[in-house]
Amino acid sequence: MAAKDVSGAGELVEQPSGHGVEHVAIIMDGNGRWAKLRGWPRLVGHRRGAERVRQIVRACPDLGVRWLTLYAFSTENWKRSTEEVIGLMGMFGRYIQSEADRLSAEGVRVRFIGGRERLEPRLQALMAGIEARTAGNSRLNLTVAINYGGRDELVRAARRLAEDVAAGRIAPAQVEEAAISARLDTADLPDPDLIIRTSGEARTSNFLPWQAAYAEYEFSPTLWPDFTAAEMAAILARFSSRERRYGGVVKA
Repeated sequence: MAAKDVSGAGELVEQPSGHGVEHVAIIMDGNGRWAKLRGWPRLVGHRRGAERVRQIVRACPDLGVRWLTLYAFSTENWKRSTEEVIGLMGMFGRYIQSEADRLSAEGVRVRFIGGRERLEPRLQALMAGIEARTAGNSRLNLTVAINYGGRDELVRAARRLAEDVAAGRIAPAQVEEAAISARLDTADLPDPDLIIRTSGEARTSNFLPWQAAYAEYEFSPTLWPDFTAAEMAAILARFSSRERRYGGVVKA
């Protein structure tokens, strides 16, 4: 495997070949702890985490990843302090504004999943704007989950199904897996092959429960601001040795 700078930060990594991963989803955890270890406010950790997003997004196409989904803010994160929530929302808006030109130029298509109605109108407008601007791009499909929760997503999908059944647009007998998948936020996305959670926590935190039914998981001890393209490349290389049987058995 050839070494190449795929991070945009002078970081040489061995590019995995034939790892079989097209869609990686990441639970970006550990920003607050990263800051606390240094005696800094939590928002400083979130700012460093945003810088890491920039580097990982830039690395993905050269690592063979075509779809990247990032868990940025969950439906449960509203329980955090008002200061932190306001700071995060402002950071999301600034990130969209500062990165829009670069993402568009680098062929990245940006989409958002989650309930938008609770977000400020200005942030919603910025989200819709970058989605429209990058809709024709295909080098990397970047999906950002904001105000997202897997259970909330399933509840919203169930309501849509119930409305369609009540209106006669679909018969009860037609309510199958495909009908549910078509009403999820991720209806036009492939299921993730691999889900990575940083910071050493070994739980899924309500992230893509339907879509990740057969995803592989990696729980990295690295706090998100320290997670590098090189570590991601190593995880992808390990993935290539796994047998994905989807409930079946490997034929002898």
